[in-house]
Amino acid sequence: MPSSDSVKVAVRVRPFSQREKNAGSRCVISMNSSTTSIYDPKNPSHVKTFTFDLAYWSHSGFIKDQDGKLISAGPNSKYSGQKEVFRDLGQGVIDSAWQGYNATLLAYGQTGSGKSYSMIGYGANRGIIPVACEELFKTIKKQEQNKQYQVTFSMLEIYNEQVIDLLSKIKKRGGLKLREDQQQGFYVDGLKLVPCDSYAQIERLMEQGTKIRTTVSTSMNATSSRSHMVITIQFKQIFLREDITKQSIINLVDLAGSERQKSSGSEGDRLREGTRVNLSLTTLGNVISALAEAAMGKKVLHVPYRDSVLTKLLQSALGGNSRTIMIAAISPADMCYEETLSTLRYAERTKKIKNKAVINAGPTARLINELKAENCNLLSRLSGLGNAGKTVADETKELRYLLAENELRIQAIQATWEYRLEEARKEWEQQYTAVTQERWMMETFPYFVNINEDPQLSGVLKYFIQDGSSDVGQSSSNAITLRGLGILDKHATFTNSDGKVTVTPRDKCKVIVNGVPIVVKTKLQHLDRIILGSNSAYLYIGPPTDRTNEDLRRYDYDFIQSELAAAEGFSVDKLGAANRKDGKPDPSVLAVFHDYIKLMPLVAEANQMSVDLRKDLKLELKVKNLASSDSRGYDLQKETIVQVAHKVTNQVWIWSKPKFINRKFLMEELYQRFLDGEDVQVDKASDPFWDPVEVIHLGSAHIWLQSLAYCMKLEEQTELLNSEGMEEAIILINIMPCSPNGRAFEEDDMVIDPLELLGKRTDFQIHILQCLGVKWIKEVAQRGIQIGYKVYDLPCSLYTKPVWKNVNPKIEELIRFSTLNMSHDFLNYLQKNALIVDLWGLQEGCAELDSSQQDMTVTSEGSIIIDNPKAEVLSHTGLDTEHQIAEFYQKQLKLEQETELLRDINRVLREENVLLKDKLKACETEAHQSKTLKSRIKTQATNMTPSASKDTRPVCNSRLSCDAEFAKALKAFYQNMNMIRGQFLKIKHYRAPEEDNVQLLRLFAERQSHMLKDFGDQLESSISKLKNDVASIVKKKRETRLQQVMKSL
Repeated sequence: MPSSDSVKVAVRVRPFSQREKNAGSRCVISMNSSTTSIYDPKNPSHVKTFTFDLAYWSHSGFIKDQDGKLISAGPNSKYSGQKEVFRDLGQGVIDSAWQGYNATLLAYGQTGSGKSYSMIGYGANRGIIPVACEELFKTIKKQEQNKQYQVTFSMLEIYNEQVIDLLSKIKKRGGLKLREDQQQGFYVDGLKLVPCDSYAQIERLMEQGTKIRTTVSTSMNATSSRSHMVITIQFKQIFLREDITKQSIINLVDLAGSERQKSSGSEGDRLREGTRVNLSLTTLGNVISALAEAAMGKKVLHVPYRDSVLTKLLQSALGGNSRTIMIAAISPADMCYEETLSTLRYAERTKKIKNKAVINAGPTARLINELKAENCNLLSRLSGLGNAGKTVADETKELRYLLAENELRIQAIQATWEYRLEEARKEWEQQYTAVTQERWMMETFPYFVNINEDPQLSGVLKYFIQDGSSDVGQSSSNAITLRGLGILDKHATFTNSDGKVTVTPRDKCKVIVNGVPIVVKTKLQHLDRIILGSNSAYLYIGPPTDRTNEDLRRYDYDFIQSELAAAEGFSVDKLGAANRKDGKPDPSVLAVFHDYIKLMPLVAEANQMSVDLRKDLKLELKVKNLASSDSRGYDLQKETIVQVAHKVTNQVWIWSKPKFINRKFLMEELYQRFLDGEDVQVDKASDPFWDPVEVIHLGSAHIWLQSLAYCMKLEEQTELLNSEGMEEAIILINIMPCSPNGRAFEEDDMVIDPLELLGKRTDFQIHILQCLGVKWIKEVAQRGIQIGYKVYDLPCSLYTKPVWKNVNPKIEELIRFSTLNMSHDFLNYLQKNALIVDLWGLQEGCAELDSSQQDMTVTSEGSIIIDNPKAEVLSHTGLDTEHQIAEFYQKQLKLEQETELLRDINRVLREENVLLKDKLKACETEAHQSKTLKSRIKTQATNMTPSASKDTRPVCNSRLSCDAEFAKALKAFYQNMNMIRGQFLKIKHYRAPEEDNVQLLRLFAERQSHMLKDFGDQLESSISKLKNDVASIVKKKRETRLQQVMKSL
C-alpha cells in the first residue's frame, strides 16, 4: 500500500559572500523555528513570512574548530552546520533507502546561494552526498552475513537538454539518449553505472566526475550555474534465505541557478524565451505548479513531465514513487532580495506536492522473469508486423533495440556481482596511479589551476609549467592544451627558467594578469590571477620556494571578476552607493553592482561568440541612470543594461538585463552548432545577434520652472547629459509666460507672490530653438535626432519633428500651454520641479517618434490644456499598481537630506526683512516721541483735508516704485539661481578619469577645484546682491516713510 507523503522542504541561509561584505550588504532574512521571514530593503516594514518543515540559520554565530569545521559559537547561537543538516535531511534519505523506498534530494536556489556547499561541501565541511555515501557503507559493514548488498554509482550533467556522462571520458556527440521502460520509467541509455564496495571508491568517482564536468563546461562554454548535476546511487539488498530483493534508487540533484529561469523571461524581446538552455528549469517550475494545484484539489488536465530531460528523470520524485526532500538555499543580502523571495515562493509551492512512495521489494527471480516476458511480447509484436506485411521501419528498429536492451539487462542481473566489482577496482587503481603522479608534480613544479563560478569546480584542473617553454592553446601539439572561448591554437607561452616564470601573449591574443591586459612578456608572482581568452580564469601557484600558507579560497571567481571591474574603473563608489543619510550603501545600488559583476563574463563571452561567428557586434555593459535625476533632482533608479553596436553599420541597440540573458542563451545554442560543425546560417528573424533598428535615448537636460511661478521669462542654453553625466549636445530653449493670444509678458507683468496665480488662467510657451554639437551625429553623419518632453499631467510626451544629418540642427518649434484654473499642485510643480528635455537618436531605417499632437485637449486659441483634474483622474486609473507602489517606495527612500537651497535662502531673507521692519518701527517710535500728542492732534485737525489730498499720490508712487525695484531684484536673483543650479548639476555629474594617469587626475582635481570656487563665488555674490538690493529698497522705503511722518508732524 503506497504511503502519501508531502515533499519535505527545508530552507538554509548562508553567510555573506566576500563581495557582499565589501559592498556593505545588510541581512534581510530572519528565522524563528520553522518560519523564515524576509523584509523588503526598500521598505523594511514590508515583511513576508514563510513556514517550511525546517529552517537552517547558517548566516552567523559560528566559529572554525582546529580541524577547519564550522561549528556553533556557543549555547546561545542558533547556527546550523553541515552536521545538523545531514542529521535532518541526509539521514532521512539513507533510512528510506534501507526500507526499500526510492529517495530524492533536490537542492534549489540562485547561483552562489550555497546549494553545492550543502550537497557536496568544502574541505572539512563535507556536505550531504559524501556523508550519506560514507554512512551507507558503514551500515553495510555492520549487517548480517546472509545478505548481499550491491551499490552502483552514476553521475551525469544536463546542459542544453543534453545528457553528459561525467564518469565517461568519451563525449558522445549530442549527449546520451533517454529511454522509457515499463517498470523503471525513464532512464539514460548507455550511462556508466560503476559498482562500488567502499566510500573511498565513491569519493574517487566524484573527483573524476567533477574533473570531467569542469573540462566539459570549459570546452562547451557552459558554466555550471546553467547545468543540472544528478548523482544516482542504486542500492540493492538481496536476502539470500528469503530469496527477496529490495531496491532503492537515490537521486541527489544539484539544480541550475534559479535566477536563470526568471531572467530569461525578457520583456519585449521579439525572440522566444523558452530556449533549450533553461528549458529543464522552466519545465520543472511548471510541473511543480501543476502538482501543487492538484494537491489543493484543483483540476489539472496535464502535468508536463515529458517537456524536458530533467523532469522526465525526476518524474517519480515529484508526485510519484519516491520520498522527496528539497533544500532551498538562499542569500541573506539585500542586493539579492528579488531572487531570494522568488526562491522562497518556489519552495512554498513545492511543499504542497504529494508523493506515493512504495517499498520496492519482490522475489529475486521475478525481475528476470518480467524481462523475459517483455521480450516474448516484443518478439510477438515483431512477427505481427512481418505477417501483416507492414513496412514500418522505424517501429521495427525500435522494437529490436528494446529487445537487445532487455537481453543485456538479463545478462547484467545474472552476471556475478564479484566480477563487476573486480572490473571497477582495476579502473580505480589506474586512476589512483594518475592521482599520485599529479600530487608529486604539484610539490615539484609551478602550475596554474582553474577558477570556476561554482566553487566545487575550482582548483580541479591543474596545468604544470615544467622547465623551459610551454606553449598554451587549443592545439593538441602544445605542451598545455586548453579549451575555452577565445583561446586560440597558439595563445601564449609560459617560460620556466631558474625558478622564474613568465607569460608572453601571442599576437592579438587576450591575456589578463591581475585584472590588467598584457601584450608583452610578463613575470608572474605567486597567486597572480590570469584570464586567457574571453573568460577562462586561473590562479598561478609559484614554485614550492615561493609558496606561503595563505588561504587560497579568497581568490575565487567573485574576486577575479571584481578585480577586473576595478581595473576598468567600475566600483560601488562610482555608482554613488554612499549617498544615504546613514552612510550605508543603498540596496538598489548594490543590486546594480551585483548585476554588473555577474554580467561581465557573460558579455565577454557574447563578444567572443560574435567574433567567432563573424557577427561584427560589440557588446558593452552600461549603467542606466548612472548620473541621471528626476524632475525634482533625486537620483533615478539605476539598472544594468547592455549597449550593442554594429562595427560596420554603426547601428546601436540597448538591451535590458533580461533581454540580454535571453539572447545569450540563444547565442550559446547557435555557437554550439558552430562547434559541432553544423550550418549556422540563420535568417534575421531567428538571429539572436540581430534586431530591428530602434530609436536610442541619448541624454536629457533639466530646465527648472521656478521663473514661471513669478511670470518671468526663462532663456536657457544648457547641456544635454547622457546617463554617465557626459555632454551629448547643448540645447537652446526659452520658456515664456504669455497672454492667451500668445503675447509674451514684459517685466511689468511679473508677480511678487506666486500665490496670486492660484485659481487664475495662466499661459506659457516652450520654444526649442536649436541643438548644438550633437555628438550622436558627429560620430555618424547619416543619423538624426528628435527632442521630447512632458509637461506636468500630459498623458504622453511631446516630440519635435525629426532633423537629420546636421550636427547643429535648428529645431524652431514653439508650443503654448494653458492652465485654466491653476491648482496648488501645479503651482508647487512649477516651484520645485524641472522640465526634463530628452534627446533621442534616430538611425536609418528606424521608426520616428510621433511628433503630432493628437488626443491633446486644446483651448480655442490652440493652447494645450494642462493642470486638468478630469484628465488626471482618467490617466491615473490606467496606471499599474505595482509601478505606483515602487515609485512610492523610491520617493520614501529619497527623503530630502536638507531643505532645498532656494528655500534656505528665502528663509534667511525673510528673517532679514523682519529684522529691518523691527528697526523701522523703532525709528518711527522715536520720531513720534519727539512731539507731544496734543500738538500732533491740533496739526492734524487743522491740516487734515489739504494734506491728505497732497500726500496720497507721493505715498502711492513711492510704494509702486519700491515694489517695482523689489520685483526687479527678485528677477535678477532667480536668474542667477538658475545659473547656479546648472553649475551645481555640472559639478555633481563631473567624473574623475577612469585611467590611472596622475597628470589627468591632477588636471581633474584642479578643474573641479575651480568649478567649486566659481560655484561658491556665484552663490555668495547672488545672495549678497539680493541682500544689498533689499536693504537699499528698505532704506529708501524707510526714508520715504520718515519724510512723510515728518511732514505730518
